[in-house]
Amino acid sequence: MNFKTGAELVEEARQRISEISPKDTRALHESGNGVVFLDVREPNEWNLGRIPGAVHLPRGNLESKVEGLVARDKRVVVYCARANRSALAADTMQQMGYQNVASMSEGFGGWIAAGGDVEE
Repeated sequence: MNFKTGAELVEEARQRISEISPKDTRALHESGNGVVFLDVREPNEWNLGRIPGAVHLPRGNLESKVEGLVARDKRVVVYCARANRSALAADTMQQMGYQNVASMSEGFGGWIAAGGDVEE
């Protein structure tokens, strides 16, 4: 049997999804045009700071709860700490019928480096 590493699974997901830079995510956030920013980090990470107005849904709960939180017709930017969980989440959401979803490259650290606001 041929097994894949976690890194291989993330890389395969990245081939199937769209990614958006933290700089472009910041511009999108500032435009205020109804985009959903979905934070898939764990609660302890969320509590340290997040993109203002983000929706929190830990990656482990995505499949069972996303439909109750985010409409399929919304534009969604998914993020996590380093863009690995968000890539997997965006891939899963596409398989669930979300057509306008992207993963923020570089993760939350990239958001901070790009000068993005942080809500605590």
